[in-house]
Amino acid sequence: MREYRPVPLDWERLDPEEALARSRAFLASMRRRRTVRAFSPEPVPFELVENAIAAAGTAPSGAHQQPWTFVAVTDPDVKARIREAAEAAEREFYDRRATPEWLDALAVLGTDFVKVHLTGAPVVVVVFEQATGPDGRKHYYAKESVGIAVGFLLAALHAAGLVALTHTPAPMRFLRAALGRPANERPFCVIPVGYPAEDATVPDLERKPLDEILVQVGPTE
Repeated sequence: MREYRPVPLDWERLDPEEALARSRAFLASMRRRRTVRAFSPEPVPFELVENAIAAAGTAPSGAHQQPWTFVAVTDPDVKARIREAAEAAEREFYDRRATPEWLDALAVLGTDFVKVHLTGAPVVVVVFEQATGPDGRKHYYAKESVGIAVGFLLAALHAAGLVALTHTPAPMRFLRAALGRPANERPFCVIPVGYPAEDATVPDLERKPLDEILVQVGPTE
């Protein structure tokens, strides 16, 4: 049985002007973040990936069980096998399983079953959700916790000057066998990471404005 052991909070109150400046700078940086599907073959300093994953590991999780595993793949042969299996699953999705409404929703992204990014990116991070611990004990709110950690990861990669893509081939069961992960881990998503190709393009999209995503209840100072 784990027990509650409190320690002092390590926290520093920012000057209001500095807090606002940091907030605005972070927002401006994140507004430039885009999903990229065309990667440069240029190698990435691996410490950038390590630091981003370490940042993801600081995310909050249900009961602090940290139910995540991040597998960073740089081996070309392994990436090729992942791509082959992913494209087989995606071809089935686009040809048979996707509804017309789903295909219509994807049309603005210009995607298809060909997943060049899985071999084109120098690093492919495969994120696994741990349904239980190694001892078989249930992990609570595992999916929600891993989703938050992935958000941290994407922000950290962007802050390091890297680009990424969240990819969820369906089904993803092949990833566990391809990477030799234990039965308590379930594939959550695949994140190719690197620098953008010189001719990289992105869809012409607009994000929802603040007044469409924020609901204010109560007074503000």
